[in-house]
Amino acid sequence: MDIVGVEGEAAGGGVGVRVVPVGEWEREPHPSDSLRTFGAFVQALREHAGLSRVDLGARVQYSKHTVESVELGRRMPDEAFVERAEEALGNTGALRKAARHLTRGEAGLAAWFRRWARLEREAVSLCTYECRLVPGLLQSEAYARAVFEGTIPLRTDEELEVQLAARMERQAMMRERPTVPFSFIVEEHVFRRGFGDAEAMCGLVDHVLELTAPRNVTLQVVPVEARLHACLDGPLQILETSEGRRLGYSEGQQNGRLISDPKEMILLGQRYDTLRSQALNPTESRDLLERLRGEL
Repeated sequence: MDIVGVEGEAAGGGVGVRVVPVGEWEREPHPSDSLRTFGAFVQALREHAGLSRVDLGARVQYSKHTVESVELGRRMPDEAFVERAEEALGNTGALRKAARHLTRGEAGLAAWFRRWARLEREAVSLCTYECRLVPGLLQSEAYARAVFEGTIPLRTDEELEVQLAARMERQAMMRERPTVPFSFIVEEHVFRRGFGDAEAMCGLVDHVLELTAPRNVTLQVVPVEARLHACLDGPLQILETSEGRRLGYSEGQQNGRLISDPKEMILLGQRYDTLRSQALNPTESRDLLERLRGEL
């Protein structure tokens, strides 16, 4: 997943306003959903009270630029800001309660993927179908690096390393949760798409075979000679929550969609189950990958 950049801002000043120097409050390089939601809440309360950002800044003793930055989710508000804003905007306790749930953005994850990544860590089962590239949870470090190096716009070396670390960190979830069922269905051509040299390709296959060896992980390959099937609309992920709810996720160019509608989830579940019956079984799939490795 790609890093999403954010705009910066400079602090200002005024009578009765605390000027916050650059560096005292570090800007958030990856704004989280909770920061954006908290900021929208502050803005709604401020507007309801008939205050401008300058007015609220004067009351909380921060610059109007800092108020704006909090409202846009670019800054993590400190305790003083929350307390003064609470008093200035009705003292209902709402801001104090909302501030307890603030979290920083997750570096290396696209904004549209962050919520799914959090759900993924708590899921009691996870199913993944891929037809474009090796699923992120199964990628070797060399493969992931090649994917990131080929993305447009190009990333700096620092951004690339952050992305790579985030992807490898996600994989730790599989090793740390040995009782959670993980199911992967991947098109054969995905494993045949070349990158790097033969050693890198062999490393990818070895990595996939290692990660899918545990009893709770299932890999099924859809062979190139297979006929058209029910999942041709694109990649798909389905998870089940601890409450028994099924959620889905699909991704395209520069966007991702979290799917929660029960009727749509029934349809997606049927498609995945149908494809599972059409793909090679796990033993046949591992045999295919081992043969592919021998061809390299």
